[in-house]
Amino acid sequence: MSNEMQGKVALVTGAARNIGRAIALALANAGASVVVNTRSSREEAQGVADEITNRGGQALVCLADVTDEAAYAGMVKQATERFGRLDILVNNAAVRDVTSIDEIDLATFRRITSIILEGAFIGVKACLPHLRRSDAGAIVNIGGMSGHTGAAGRPHVVSAKLGLVGLTRALAHDLAPDAITVNCVVPGLIATKRGASSGLKTAHLHEPLLQRRGTSEDVAAAVRYLCGPHARSITGQELHVNAGAYLR
Repeated sequence: MSNEMQGKVALVTGAARNIGRAIALALANAGASVVVNTRSSREEAQGVADEITNRGGQALVCLADVTDEAAYAGMVKQATERFGRLDILVNNAAVRDVTSIDEIDLATFRRITSIILEGAFIGVKACLPHLRRSDAGAIVNIGGMSGHTGAAGRPHVVSAKLGLVGLTRALAHDLAPDAITVNCVVPGLIATKRGASSGLKTAHLHEPLLQRRGTSEDVAAAVRYLCGPHARSITGQELHVNAGAYLR
């Protein structure tokens, strides 16, 4: 596939580094103009945008907290004023946190679930009028394998990630009349800057069948496919990218 998304515009949240960065680059390689969202990492986000423009693509950096409806609306306005349309939304923004249930208070639980789950909902609501006008509207939520296996010290993250699966399935029903596809890509343990060396507890992740951990580019390739023209009959699905670890 080459330039299969030419003329399309994608918004990727949490796109300054790791999986989000790889997704932004993959969609740009497919020909899409990309809105690179970050809450505060402007320098890193600009680096991603520069990579895209240096390859001949188009990119726009937008700082916005995905839990802030007004800020999100402003980002969408900025994006559509710049590019004239919006066809693809990738809900990737998330926070990794490992904390004992004894130490998680309600405010912390709400903060984490708000970024992952409510942020995706706010994004859909903000982007929906534009996605409905597209002839290739697509939403991809980035889940997590721990949402399916469970994990110690991560009740807030696990709840939100599995909630994205429910949101995906519900929206697939709601948005089918608009020909908008909605899917969820579920990474396993991915080698990132915050991956195995970060000290996160990963006991819930078994050794993959393929005897290797995935890369951000593996996840991005799955997202690119689901956002592209060859996946228009796929909706309401979860695509696991974990080298077979979930089968252990």
